Amino acid sequence: MKELAMHVYDLMENSTAADSKDVRLTIVDSLKDNDFHFTIEDNGRGMSPEFLARVTDPYTTSRTTRKVGLGLPLIKMNTENCGGGMKLESEVGKGTRLEFWFQHDHWDRPPMGDLPGTLVMLLSAHEDIHFVITYRTDDDEFVLDTDELKEALGGMPLGDYKIISYLKEMVAENLAEIHANE
Repeated sequence: MKELAMHVYDLMENSTAADSKDVRLTIVDSLKDNDFHFTIEDNGRGMSPEFLARVTDPYTTSRTTRKVGLGLPLIKMNTENCGGGMKLESEVGKGTRLEFWFQHDHWDRPPMGDLPGTLVMLLSAHEDIHFVITYRTDDDEFVLDTDELKEALGGMPLGDYKIISYLKEMVAENLAEIHANE
């Protein structure tokens, strides 16, 4: 994957497929610390210690539609090639916590890409899941909580095309306001 936003989408889809009801994404984007740090936490099914031990092998997947799973192996490779790393913790019945990070100024670090569009696509496709997205920079932070968003929208579906357009614009404006970096 050429953009971090697509990695985030793919990895957060893992959380939705694991029957999570709560999914949290935290991005710490610090030029001062030269760190681009991502954390995805869910309360889904979790993974057994045996599965967790081999989950970064591309031929390990929980999917039944194909025999390969490239999301975790690709992000692990990308982080390690960019002065970063990955940490994965999971417990059956409790959920999973994935952290991955990059050296912010590494020349091989993929660009962020269309994070607002990616997040809105994810939120609108999974209205039954409570998402909390926090994006923190050296200047400030932006938090998007789908429970608060649904309340503010008065029950309008997040998948409505007018809402999708509004949300994408709102997320982009808020990220620009806190000086989210590429």
